[in-house]
Amino acid sequence: QVQLVESGGGLVQAGGSLRLSCTISGRDFSRSTVGWFRQAPGKEREFVAAIFRYGDNTYAADSVKGRFTITKNNNKNTVYLEMTNLKAEDTAVYYCATGLRIILSALSTTSAYDYWGQGTQVTVSS
Repeated sequence: QVQLVESGGGLVQAGGSLRLSCTISGRDFSRSTVGWFRQAPGKEREFVAAIFRYGDNTYAADSVKGRFTITKNNNKNTVYLEMTNLKAEDTAVYYCATGLRIILSALSTTSAYDYWGQGTQVTVSS
């Protein structure tokens, strides 16, 4: 059974930082592509960042480039999302997701991912 457990969300002031963690079990972590998505109230779920299974290349949405960094620790089966210079518009529930057969062009597509975590709330106060 594949499980994703997110942690690290919370309340932070604008300009602050948070680190989200996503620990994955029940899957060959080294062969998995992992992505972070977020969903604000009344909005669709949107892509934030992903780390591709081949070569550990990383990708990020334009809205977070230069502020958010995705990394992973294979020994801990964990992917991290380091978020800096947070803005009020970053407020959302953040989800991690994983897939084994995701192609590069589908990294930002929610339907490409097989399993999802429960989400963690990030609130940025202005």
